[in-house]
Amino acid sequence: MQTVRQLVDLRAGVAAWRAAGERVALVPTMGALHDGHMALVEAAKRAADRVVVSIFVNPKQFGPNEDLAKYPRKELADSRMLAAAGVDLLWLPPVEEMYPEGFATSVSVSGVSEVLDGAHRPGHFDGVATVVAKLFNQVRPDVALFGEKDWQQLAVIRRLVADLNLELEIHGVPTQREDDGLALSSRNVYLVPEDRARAVALPRALGVAERAIAKGGDPEAALAQAREMLAAAGFEVDYVALTDADTLGEPVEGRPMRLLAAARIGGTRLIDNIPVNTNDYG
Repeated sequence: MQTVRQLVDLRAGVAAWRAAGERVALVPTMGALHDGHMALVEAAKRAADRVVVSIFVNPKQFGPNEDLAKYPRKELADSRMLAAAGVDLLWLPPVEEMYPEGFATSVSVSGVSEVLDGAHRPGHFDGVATVVAKLFNQVRPDVALFGEKDWQQLAVIRRLVADLNLELEIHGVPTQREDDGLALSSRNVYLVPEDRARAVALPRALGVAERAIAKGGDPEAALAQAREMLAAAGFEVDYVALTDADTLGEPVEGRPMRLLAAARIGGTRLIDNIPVNTNDYG
């Protein structure tokens, strides 16, 4: 696996593949890799001839009171995992390579980025859209892969690609979970054992609400029950919401729906989401 930290080297590597007519996939990450990330890598290997993984802890998507300084960084372990998985190139840019002195551009995706996490983390998705737009321009992949755990992020990126007529495919990869249902996340390492045991209430609460809504129950009552379950487990709830799966606006009859939640336990903020499978109940 080639590891590069300068844009000129990244572009030289990708250009050689392009000259050979090979298809390129990109998996953007912030490192601290786990099985969820590796599922993205495996999907990328199926989708393309060459796989680029980027690791960049993006300061522009962290708010002033968020966990940028303590966000887990495991460069050596991550590099070994990616090499063992058959990744072709690891893009590891320093902050000054991504945001050189005088950098003054911000990419903003209105609408889909303004609700839910966008409302609770002002500016977060501007930082996401800006860095992802840069990564797309740097790597120029044929396909990029993102986890469905960050469903709103995936929706923002799909909107970005559509609006800017970018010539690449965006593939969402299903959320990877622990045996008890908790979604894999780099932030799970922050959970002390007691909080980790209680964290399973998040996917369980979403599952209870999903089943009630899918059977035709009152959505507001189902959402309220999910919030109560989370509060009882010790969570501080940011939101539990039922939305249109694509726009993240109000649900529309006949269109796919998504349940999304964000909540804190022991100071760690967790997110999760699941589809509402109305077809399961005919």
